[in-house]
Amino acid sequence: MKLPLEDVRVLDLSRLLPGPYCSLILADLGAEVIKVESPDEGDYLRWLPPRQGHGSGFFHALNRNKLSLAIDLKKPLGRETFLSLVAAGVDVVIESFRPGVMDRLGLGYEDLRAARPEIILCSISGHGQEGPRRRRPGHDLNFIGLAGVLGLCGPSSGAPVIPGVQVADVGGGLMGVIGILTAIHKKKTTGDGSWIDISMTEAALSFLSMQIGARSAMSGPVDRGGGLLLGAVPAYSVYRTKDGGYMTLAAIEERFWKAFCRSVGREDMVGAGMKTGEEGLQAKQELEAVFESRTRDEWVAHFEKYDVCCEPVYEGDELFQDQQHRYRGSFVDCEISEEEVARHVACPVRFVGSQGHAVRPSPALGADTETVLAEAGFDESALQRLRAAGVIA
Repeated sequence: MKLPLEDVRVLDLSRLLPGPYCSLILADLGAEVIKVESPDEGDYLRWLPPRQGHGSGFFHALNRNKLSLAIDLKKPLGRETFLSLVAAGVDVVIESFRPGVMDRLGLGYEDLRAARPEIILCSISGHGQEGPRRRRPGHDLNFIGLAGVLGLCGPSSGAPVIPGVQVADVGGGLMGVIGILTAIHKKKTTGDGSWIDISMTEAALSFLSMQIGARSAMSGPVDRGGGLLLGAVPAYSVYRTKDGGYMTLAAIEERFWKAFCRSVGREDMVGAGMKTGEEGLQAKQELEAVFESRTRDEWVAHFEKYDVCCEPVYEGDELFQDQQHRYRGSFVDCEISEEEVARHVACPVRFVGSQGHAVRPSPALGADTETVLAEAGFDESALQRLRAAGVIA
């Protein structure tokens, strides 16, 4: 089955997580993604531990199904070569530099448009292309702090807790995909290109849509550990089990809460699910005692017989054994080399009736440089000129 984005060609200048995650989804869906890296070190993520094969485990996970073009864009001939590639038939350019860097390289939106008028440029940055903070450096933790996401993580009695995943980085990558697909549709209908401006802080902020909406109906802001979906009510919280495991209870709807209470023999608590304050605290303490009466796996077996929203918290490698994950093929194995295999999260975008997505290992630095340039019309003499100038290795 032909993948839906096989006619899309992408030059990805980004590094680390947000941009590469964006282009990973595009690549998994069939786009030809050419990762553009500096010849001397490439993407910084290549060298971070833990290492496997020719790069980092992080790098392999984010850069499967891509090609690597190693070119020095700081050299005038490197800039000229990049623009020639754009003109030869590139649909999308992704970058994640601070605002202004692309212009200094001579590769800003107007430069790209001069080479290919219908080009789509997706810029992913910490704070966006405009505003007083636009050139401030930062990483995910900074962005989720500024977005108000971090302030909601953790118990009310303690400090904010760092989430286990990079919310702003992944959110920025996802918003980039949405923007790119929208721009592709726009180009097909109008012929016009686009410059997409993605702020990772705003991507994280968008996850607060419900909380910000609720603020208008409240007498004060939502506090850490408070609110319906932050563990303040008995029906929506995490409970420790007899063996030190944890269960998630999310019985928000009345019918699920009633079913839960019946299943654990506490029909007397039917009216306590959404209680807050002292009443809510008392009900949560009673539920803590209920959950601590059995092990996590005993509770899992128990709740399989009931239509309730209560599931285990997986830790470590447990998620690999989950029957639903295994049935759905939620993980894919990718051969890093003849001796090494890496396990990756599969693309979550599925098409009913398809056979899944192809999986190719991440490329070594510059592995596809000459192939990509040759396909764009660079003959051997042109390649030799680039080698001599130190533009390519």
